[in-house]
Amino acid sequence: MTRRLVITGTPGTGKTTVSDLVAARTDLDVIHLNDAIREEELFTERDADRDSLVADVDAVAEWLGEWDGILDSHLAHLFDADEAVVLRCHPEELKERLRERDESEAKVAENAESEALDVILAETVERFGEESVYEIDTTDRPPESVADDVIAAIEGEMDPCVGTVDFIDYL
Repeated sequence: MTRRLVITGTPGTGKTTVSDLVAARTDLDVIHLNDAIREEELFTERDADRDSLVADVDAVAEWLGEWDGILDSHLAHLFDADEAVVLRCHPEELKERLRERDESEAKVAENAESEALDVILAETVERFGEESVYEIDTTDRPPESVADDVIAAIEGEMDPCVGTVDFIDYL
């Protein structure tokens, strides 16, 4: 049976770490989409101001084909799946995580603001509907605990939930 789960969220929320933990504890394989975009050259240009690649969404969709497993990326919610998990993190902690990865201060600020404004959550709910989205806060939590929640979600032990995390105080 095909099972497609996207794990999305603002950069720095823990998607890759959690995806790997979930894959190790389930029969699902993980596709790290950002790696594939870079390695398979599935981009249209390099955004010098943001020091990032501009993904070619059509080329990515074609490359994915009839994929199966876990799709991990801040862009994962742009692709068809059965369910979507949106990882969230308080912008102050998110800033610390991104700085540890040596991201530019401009990118740190942009991502913290995006997280406070629920940008990826809103896009994900718009595409999948509230009945297929699980919002999970990773702030001050070990990745193993977050992975427990993701597994509970995909095993039907947790109801879909959105709007439970609020970082508007950051602004």
